[in-house]
Amino acid sequence: MLYQLYEAQRSLMEPFSDFAQAASKLFGQGAVWGQAPMAQRMAAGYDLLYRLGKDYEKPEFNIKSVKVEGEDVVIQEAVELDKPFCELRRFKRFTDEPHILKTLKSQPVVLIVAPLSGHYATLLRDTVRTMLQDHKVYITDWKNARLVPMSEGEFHLDDYINYVQDFIRQLQAEYGNCHVVSVCQPTVPVLAAVSLMASRGEQLPLSMTMMGGPIDARKSPTAVNNLAMNKSFEWFENNVIYRVPQGFPGEGRRVYPGFLQHTGFVAMNPDRHATSHYDYFKDLIKGDDASAEAHRKFYDEYNAVLDMDADYYLDTIRVVFQDFELVNGTWDVKNPKGQIERVRPQDIHSTALLTVEGELDDISGSGQTEAAHSLCTGIDNAQREHYEVKGAGHYGIFSGRRWRDLVYPKMQKFIAAHDQPQRRSDARESLPAEDRIKPGRSTPAVAARKNVAAKKAVAVAAVKKPAARRK
Repeated sequence: MLYQLYEAQRSLMEPFSDFAQAASKLFGQGAVWGQAPMAQRMAAGYDLLYRLGKDYEKPEFNIKSVKVEGEDVVIQEAVELDKPFCELRRFKRFTDEPHILKTLKSQPVVLIVAPLSGHYATLLRDTVRTMLQDHKVYITDWKNARLVPMSEGEFHLDDYINYVQDFIRQLQAEYGNCHVVSVCQPTVPVLAAVSLMASRGEQLPLSMTMMGGPIDARKSPTAVNNLAMNKSFEWFENNVIYRVPQGFPGEGRRVYPGFLQHTGFVAMNPDRHATSHYDYFKDLIKGDDASAEAHRKFYDEYNAVLDMDADYYLDTIRVVFQDFELVNGTWDVKNPKGQIERVRPQDIHSTALLTVEGELDDISGSGQTEAAHSLCTGIDNAQREHYEVKGAGHYGIFSGRRWRDLVYPKMQKFIAAHDQPQRRSDARESLPAEDRIKPGRSTPAVAARKNVAAKKAVAVAAVKKPAARRK
């Protein structure tokens, strides 16, 4: 019932939000009432009301190009694998410079496993943009559960693990090997996925980088951990799980709604958010466009949330935060064939391990991610590292200045040290580019060059026509 009430309230507020946006423009500089008394304050106030009341949709990655060896490289997104609850998204890089092509072709392949914990994968936009300078990058782009029809079935934590294994195998089949980076929540299922592959004797990723995740949530528990540990499993099932209302493809699916998650996010630091919005109001009045735009970009991402399938969410509460099955060695996972397998991190031998923690992380406390080393006893000491980022909070280890200046150089060096030559799965290795081009298609740069050449040819032909035919 709560979900239906929320949707009714959202529908009721939508016209008021639209009115606030229109009023803000009417009082804006150069507009109809832009010269009226208090116009700037009116415009700022209506703009703030609009942003507080609007519905935030899934953002775009919007990564158009990156610098590689000082040259601009064009980026195009493509979905390599489409599953009911997730897309494997690729960021394809294009250039016509021969020396850049050679560099792109030799760079490591990295699968970034994004968290499924309320926000979209675009939360890792800065992570992706930075890594594209030196890596072929793929990311798990999790879908909003309310958009997944009931006919697609349930989605459990076991399914998440099976998805990760399929994505790893996809990249291994394409390139021969890959590296895996997991941020926050997926550190646990990624470790489980690689452990199960090791126990079966499958080929493993060359390295795992785990950042700010609850491998052992008993260590330095945070407010988030305490909530998950101190409430009973039944409390979560009875208080935060609702069915998707009519009007969505996933109508009837049991989910942990995104609006409840967002309420929890804001409740952790309400004063900080109130101050941020008031500062935004003042920036609009002062005409500080740069600060106002920074606020918009942050909250466009922060306020965009997705619903999580109830089975997956409840499995995570039980396995990770209440029974601690990974660290206790009691975690059994059902594979796609219906067989039950025990998760044994000690079976991993050939995969290098890097763990990263933020000194001031208030989501995953100190020592929680580092605990992976005590579980992966089969990995040689020379193949493992731990890095604590001084002065960094949770988001600082994968986004912002500390990520770019401190964490990424360490990660890049670690991945490069454990990389191996790639083996393409097809016979088209002679292509002078990172990406295979499908028949009849070309890179954006090549297409643009052909377009210019075609226009020149038409102009030359017109000049060469006999004078008698020109009219």
